[in-house]
Amino acid sequence: MTKYDIAILGGDRRTACMAPIFVEKGYRVICFRTVPVSCAPSIKSKISFTDSLREALDAAPVLIGGIPFAKSDCLYCESGAPDLNLSEIQRSIHKHQKIFAGVIPETFRRTCEEREIGCYDFMRDEPITLFNAVSTAEGAILEALLHKDTNLHQSNTLVLGYGRCGKILADRLNGLHACVTVGSNDANELALACALGFETLHLSNLWRKICCFEYIFNTIPAPVLNRRCLEKVSSNAVLIDIASNKSGADYEAVAKLNVNIYFCPGLPGKYAGESCAKYLTDYVINRI
Repeated sequence: MTKYDIAILGGDRRTACMAPIFVEKGYRVICFRTVPVSCAPSIKSKISFTDSLREALDAAPVLIGGIPFAKSDCLYCESGAPDLNLSEIQRSIHKHQKIFAGVIPETFRRTCEEREIGCYDFMRDEPITLFNAVSTAEGAILEALLHKDTNLHQSNTLVLGYGRCGKILADRLNGLHACVTVGSNDANELALACALGFETLHLSNLWRKICCFEYIFNTIPAPVLNRRCLEKVSSNAVLIDIASNKSGADYEAVAKLNVNIYFCPGLPGKYAGESCAKYLTDYVINRI
């Protein structure tokens, strides 16, 4: 019989905030290299902690990793844990264990299937990705306001991309009465944005029009903010890049130009860890 029900491995505030929720629901929890979070002393006293990956992996039938599960093929731990290669974790987990995390590498997932290990990717669940987009959009707006001392109200604001996150971000900015333009190459996205009352901009014209915007939010994981565009950005503008892996802008050009651009990864964990933890916890409980 295992000593714990759930082992939480690294991650950011989203995974760390799951621990007290599980404890409140009666689960026994052990945490490995999670970030500190505040909770009632009566709850915290019931959470166990370990610096041994092996102990954590052997302690429970259910393992929970972060979002993303790995960075550079190592377990993602915002707490700054030493590099822990996923191959070590793969060798150490046991048949019939279940592992939950976000953006799980395909090779890891396939190996789990071959070994009869349940492997569940948070970011393949549409409701979770939508909630994650809400947290990302709210965090992006907060970042913009922290880096600029003007109102979003009636500001000329550009949202690049109108996918899941872009839609929610444009909606939230519209609710703050910003003058929102949606930029995309996709005719369907532009048509939908126009139908919902937004101004639209085809990306082929971005370099001509980007100088008109005070706030610019990029959600497109492709180098749309190239040097040609960056040279035209107003010196008073702030750019918030939430595309993964700094893929949305030419950061070599940024270093040489007077552009106020901020790459902002992991916004849900930074600003909405507790809210995210609630729906991640429900997802896990419904599958164990």
